[in-house]
Amino acid sequence: MTALPVSDTRGRSIRDLRISVTDRCNFRCVYCMPKEVVGPGYQFLPHAEILTFEQIVRLAKIFHGHGVQKIRLTGGEPLVRKDVEKLIAMLAAALPGVALTLTTNGSLLNAKAEALKAAGLTRITVSLDSLDDATFKAMNGAEFPVARVLEAIDAAAAAGLAPIKINAVVKRGVNDNQIVDMARYFKGSGNIVRFIEFMDVGTTNGWKMEHVVPSAEVVRAINEVFPCEPAHANYYGEVAKRWRYADGSGEFGVISSVTEAFCGSCTRARLSSDGMMYTCLFASKGYDLKSLLRGGKSDEEIRDAITSIWRSREDRYSEIRTTETARASKVEMSFIGG
Repeated sequence: MTALPVSDTRGRSIRDLRISVTDRCNFRCVYCMPKEVVGPGYQFLPHAEILTFEQIVRLAKIFHGHGVQKIRLTGGEPLVRKDVEKLIAMLAAALPGVALTLTTNGSLLNAKAEALKAAGLTRITVSLDSLDDATFKAMNGAEFPVARVLEAIDAAAAAGLAPIKINAVVKRGVNDNQIVDMARYFKGSGNIVRFIEFMDVGTTNGWKMEHVVPSAEVVRAINEVFPCEPAHANYYGEVAKRWRYADGSGEFGVISSVTEAFCGSCTRARLSSDGMMYTCLFASKGYDLKSLLRGGKSDEEIRDAITSIWRSREDRYSEIRTTETARASKVEMSFIGG
């Protein structure tokens, strides 16, 4: 039986699937996996609880039948998952024409870039919150230097994964004084830096509204030095608002989940490494697809389960965010990716 595209209670379809391939990471970023919480004795998922590559591909094919056109691999840090390039090759073979992307902290990318491209990866996004070594090390919690991430970006470009998107989470009083420096560095490079508002994902990152730097402020700061103008979205539901430099030297983006909610056009479903489906980045609960996979359910039965989950979806967290909802129990970013 062929599945058909399905819409939720607000008419939003499933277009993008974000798959966390591991809950582990070699960084301890303050806004995602702070080392005060995820310390040396932290219990990650046992390997037996994580979906196999074959199970991931099977679910991806079912989601594709519901209209998914882009798959993003996340973590944790996806490159710490052994042989992740084999998973990419399996997805590329099973889903020709579907865009395969990956978000990484860049720490292992230098050695993996060519293999990822050869396996069928379409694009890559690298997280880099500052060009200042001290600031970056303070934010990544792992004493990892900026230079090695920049080398990884160059390696990915050389491997044919350009243009590369660079994600920078902006936090008031930490790296907000470095916005223009970041824009300057990547301006004219062909790569695209995207400034992300600090979000209240999960409950362990100490989020406060006063730590948020509104995207409008980011744009004003850049425009004062490098005049820019808004550009049209590349596709419906694109989370980043695009800004083009007036001199034609490229673009940057802003992701404004806090101050300019885009819930109304959200087409993303998320799959955790242990097979839970989440319908929102700020979800408090997931839906167990792994038990269906391992319990012998057919593809049709799993399709029907996904259909039922998505049709009842009402998520609009960023539209209704308050101080109280920010404190509510939510799944951690490290568990389902960004």
